[in-house]
Amino acid sequence: MALDQARAAFWNTGYAATSLDDLSAATGLNRPSLYGAFGDKKAMYIQALEKSRAEISASLAAAFAPEDHLRTALTRVYEATAAIYMRGDAGPRGCFLIGTAVTEAVDDPDVRGLLAGALSEIDAAFEGRIRRAMEVGNLPGSSDASGMARVATGVLNGMAVRARAGGDLATLRAMGASVVDLICGRAGR
Repeated sequence: MALDQARAAFWNTGYAATSLDDLSAATGLNRPSLYGAFGDKKAMYIQALEKSRAEISASLAAAFAPEDHLRTALTRVYEATAAIYMRGDAGPRGCFLIGTAVTEAVDDPDVRGLLAGALSEIDAAFEGRIRRAMEVGNLPGSSDASGMARVATGVLNGMAVRARAGGDLATLRAMGASVVDLICGRAGR
């Protein structure tokens, strides 16, 4: 629970702008208790990033049910993601990883490695699901599964940025629908 509260504070203002006082207020823990529970501020942030990474992986695994048509699975992912990205106590926050780790990754190799690993895992989840669709004939066998996966991930990241910049749910949903059409073709609608 305290980690979720700390993550919410980081999510709203980013790692650098979130003070220990902000984290204390968000979690209800004083500084000694924060240090006892998490170590330092960076360790708390890394734990929040790792939790988000695990949640994303689990969500994609659940959404990419192999028995569903690829269009259904992709639509499920983009619809759910759009709804998540529009949440936030201070307004739409987008994705925790994209909204906070991208800026920290420039100077912090730990954050850069965690972000790169998360993006690779997301790419791999999309690629695996696209390859399964190719095997069952939902997509041509000559499709570029790896390229499609990177585009699919890129659209998720773009949706996160647009949400954080004040985009609306309809825009995010339209982005998701467009990439589903791009990958699956409009004819399969």
